[in-house]
Amino acid sequence: MEAIIWPNHEIHVKTFNKHAVLDLIRFTPGGITRIELAKRLGLTRAAITTIINDFIKSGIVRDGGLYSNGSRRRVPLEIVPSLGFVVGVDMGATHILAVVSDFSSSVIREKEIRIDIAKGPIRCLDQMDKLVQQVIAETGIQLNKVLSIGVGVPGPVVNNRGAVSSPPIMPGWDDFPIRKSLEGKWGCPVILNNDAELGALGEWAYGVGRGEENLAYIKVGIGIGAGLMFSNNIYHGVTGTAGEIGHITIVDNGPICTCGNRGCLEALAGGSAIVKRAQEELNKGKKSQLIGLGDLYQFTTNDIISAARKGDILSQQLLDEAGNYLGTAIAGLVNLFNPSMVVIGGGLSQSGDLLLNPIRTTVLNRSLSVAAKTVKISASLLGRRASAMGAVVQAISKSLHKLSE
Repeated sequence: MEAIIWPNHEIHVKTFNKHAVLDLIRFTPGGITRIELAKRLGLTRAAITTIINDFIKSGIVRDGGLYSNGSRRRVPLEIVPSLGFVVGVDMGATHILAVVSDFSSSVIREKEIRIDIAKGPIRCLDQMDKLVQQVIAETGIQLNKVLSIGVGVPGPVVNNRGAVSSPPIMPGWDDFPIRKSLEGKWGCPVILNNDAELGALGEWAYGVGRGEENLAYIKVGIGIGAGLMFSNNIYHGVTGTAGEIGHITIVDNGPICTCGNRGCLEALAGGSAIVKRAQEELNKGKKSQLIGLGDLYQFTTNDIISAARKGDILSQQLLDEAGNYLGTAIAGLVNLFNPSMVVIGGGLSQSGDLLLNPIRTTVLNRSLSVAAKTVKISASLLGRRASAMGAVVQAISKSLHKLSE
């Protein structure tokens, strides 16, 4: 990262450098010292000392623990954890997860509820509000002590409007003022983003993607989306629809998708598609441990994953099939984007190597050799928390940047 200089705009230079210092303190694996900050940003030690002293005086930054690094002693800097509290919220098609965190990103409390996103924004945002109020209350913190709240939603987000645009699995949500509505309920800044993009951010900051500058996070649940990080920054695209990998056509004239097209990845490998495929196979007389689970085969992807782990052939075949479809789409992403890592998250990632192995095999066979041999394909380390922790990252950034100005 280098300092950016705008001629005749000294205030912008100072603000940029302050924000850059805070980000490097937060996200450098192993921490960072004053001397290392000066080298990374191309600033003098005196300039860094002035910035850090201001932060220490304001109670934003402090010296961390002293430890040895080979022949040198290092005193890395850290954000003061007790500076305040934030909330990260991940809303999917069937759930809302809320976590309360301090400024070290340590989770103090978390709570999850089931929802049906098709019920629309009024009902779902009311459920979100009650969940957030409840999880905050359980920590003993007052709502007015929460400095900002990050929220992830499963649709393309138009940032300047704080709304989603034509979201396939969010009927009735198009252009609804989500951010404005939530800020009215909570009385603090709300940062709205796509859930897969937040998953990428969470894994990059605190998960398996630490230290990776370019990565893709594939969230496989009811829907399928990708979060893309270029040079340590989320790439949104012009209209916020970057990463909609679930709507890439995989099979011509395949099953109809929620977006209205046919043969999309989501219609073949999304959670609902896998359940539907299982139901079709059982109706054909296939034997499976899934028989008897609920009335008229009303099981879930978790049931399929559980059965597959227990050796159920049909369930294993379904996950293998989904993995092949996902691998085909990811192979195209690897060729186009050339990331160093692809992280598989979302509910279906709980199936582990039953899903990852066919993805890896297909990517290896279908991608350019040099890209396929370099990319690492891993399961999410943060699991179901990935998007919520990405929301925490953004909430802390919003608060820190405001406090530092």
